[in-house]
Amino acid sequence: MSPNGHLGFAPTRPGSFYESLRHDPDFLIADSGSCDIGPGPLGGNTCASPREWQCHDLELMLLAARERKIPMLIGSAGDTGGNRSVDMFVEMIQQIASAHQLDEFRIGYFHSEVPTQAVADAIRRGTMVPGLDGRAELALEDIDRTDRIVAVAGSAPYISLLDAGADVIIGGRSSDCAVFAAPAIRAGFAEELAYYMGKVLECASFCAEPYGGKESVMGEITDSYVDVTAMHPDQRCTPSSVASHSMYERSHPYFEALAGGTLDMTECRYEQVAEKTTRVTGPKFAATDELFVKLEGSGLVGSRYIGFAGVRDEYTIRHIDDAIAWARGQVADRFGEGGYELHFHVFGRDAILGKAEFVTTPAHELGVVVEAVARDDAMAKSVAMTATRQLFYARLPQVKGTAGSVSFLFDEVLAASPAYEWTVNHVIPATALPGLFPTNVVSSLS
Repeated sequence: MSPNGHLGFAPTRPGSFYESLRHDPDFLIADSGSCDIGPGPLGGNTCASPREWQCHDLELMLLAARERKIPMLIGSAGDTGGNRSVDMFVEMIQQIASAHQLDEFRIGYFHSEVPTQAVADAIRRGTMVPGLDGRAELALEDIDRTDRIVAVAGSAPYISLLDAGADVIIGGRSSDCAVFAAPAIRAGFAEELAYYMGKVLECASFCAEPYGGKESVMGEITDSYVDVTAMHPDQRCTPSSVASHSMYERSHPYFEALAGGTLDMTECRYEQVAEKTTRVTGPKFAATDELFVKLEGSGLVGSRYIGFAGVRDEYTIRHIDDAIAWARGQVADRFGEGGYELHFHVFGRDAILGKAEFVTTPAHELGVVVEAVARDDAMAKSVAMTATRQLFYARLPQVKGTAGSVSFLFDEVLAASPAYEWTVNHVIPATALPGLFPTNVVSSLS
């Protein structure tokens, strides 16, 4: 059973969760991490999800799992799967167990962080570290800009911990679908069906219709097919909803790269076998001769401040690029051309799609978010302040007035979270980094 597509990011809905328990699941499994949150939490060693919501979801799952004596698996703990997040989740499980006076059980966990020095040493030994999504091969200069790296685990550490008798498993950074596939592979089911089940269950009710996030879904695997069933009374898993989710979050609609191979969904067939259930057949899995592991790394860019200017004046809207150029020029006159980043996000025109925006007529109101980043905190703040206020003072052709071109939601600029960038999005031979994903088992009473 999958109760939540990103544990802790928004609270699990209890109604469909309890409904799913009536179907006697063998495992309760949830993914708790994603690159969608950006590089900040990994680089800053923090969480994007509130601790209260993480506790809510962990408690819901743990009490149900221990009452039924079935295993509970969590992948990519605490949004990033970093070591701190794994340790925090282990501690939270122990605290919840203590608060509810649960009988002793075994908690298995593994870490996914890789020291930046270990990756640098591998490069110096001549290891090729190819980039993903058009990135160049990883270089030592990239490592120098990196604060933290995690390796993305496959199913192996989960299987190892289940073999060791763990009742609850808290995983470091992991392939989303591998967390769900691991128990099925361990039970002897075909990898292609196991990984497909993981792919479709990873985001819980995103594979159902109508849309409704954070609702539970059930997956059942057999020797020949996977069944997916929506648990919310108003949702259904249909061939359309399940097939469309299979294409979700990928550069190619039919292939999912994993540690150890590729899931091929080209020949999948989808059949409505019950009102709320779709059956899937036909996935394939092509194993690789050499095991590669994905690396994700994040590095600090600098402090970040945000300003906001609203624009309602029709003339200024038509000449918003001129106003931005004026503000940018005033910043350059004061601070020079380097040592900072300055970005203007024009909501109501092209802030979302950027150059790909196909609507050429702007809205009757614009919201300009001014984002300044610099290693020096004071400079980041001053750049943001200067750029935001200079939008107000922009000298535009044919404007004879002295004010009124923009308005400020607030007079000051606001400190935002530090800016990080993805510095590592690469794959490396597993043999180049011995000792990946070390596992441990502790008592719930520790």
